Parts: sequence; C-alpha cells; structure tokens
Amino acid sequence: MALSRLAALCTWAALVGLCLGWELAWAPTGRGTLALKVLPLLAALPGLWRLRLYTYRWLSLAVWLYAAEGAIRLSDPGLGRHLAAAEILLSVLLFAACAAHVRLRLADGRALQGTGSAGHAPPLP
Repeated sequence: MALSRLAALCTWAALVGLCLGWELAWAPTGRGTLALKVLPLLAALPGLWRLRLYTYRWLSLAVWLYAAEGAIRLSDPGLGRHLAAAEILLSVLLFAACAAHVRLRLADGRALQGTGSAGHAPPLP
C-alpha cells in the first residue's frame, strides 16, 4: 500500500509540474490562463497526503480529463505533441496508482473484518 501511495504522489507531482510548465514556459497558449487547469489537482493534495480514500477515488476519475486533453492536443505541432503524450502517460499512471491504492485499502478493510468479499457475512460454524 505504501508503494501505491508513493506512486500516486510522484505521478501527481509530475502531472502538476508538466501542466504548469506546459502552460507557463515550454509551449504557452495565450496568456497562461490555461495553467488554472491544475487547480483540481492541487485540491487533491491534502487528501492524498492524509490517505483519504475518497480523494483517491475521485482523483482516479478526474484524471481522465487530463488524459482527454492530452489526446486532443496530440495534434499540436512541435513540442506540444510531446507534452501531450507525456500528459496522457502521467494521467494513466496516476489512475493506475490511485486504483491500486483503493483496491489495496478495500482488501485490507475486508481482511480486518474477517470477510472474504464485500457485503457477505462470514460462514456460520
């Protein structure tokens, strides 16, 4: 579980850095207002740091917006194409890390309850 948390935090930081660098320095589009797209990612940091299961769940869904943006911007010329590919890769990695963390946490919770699967009571003696 510690590995999935570390992977989620590292890919989160890389995605934030990529989005900010893309819009503010490497290949800006306009005045840099698209850098505001990192606000949902920044809102996830306290929950990621405090191991809030709810945060890992919603982030695993929200990250697909960044993958979709990367897919749309793959047709950008020059450096934009490579940044879009990196955004897609980081989004998929962040999804995988969050999904793995949620799955491991739920499995640990079931193990502590002594049940084999969610919603089923243990067998009677």
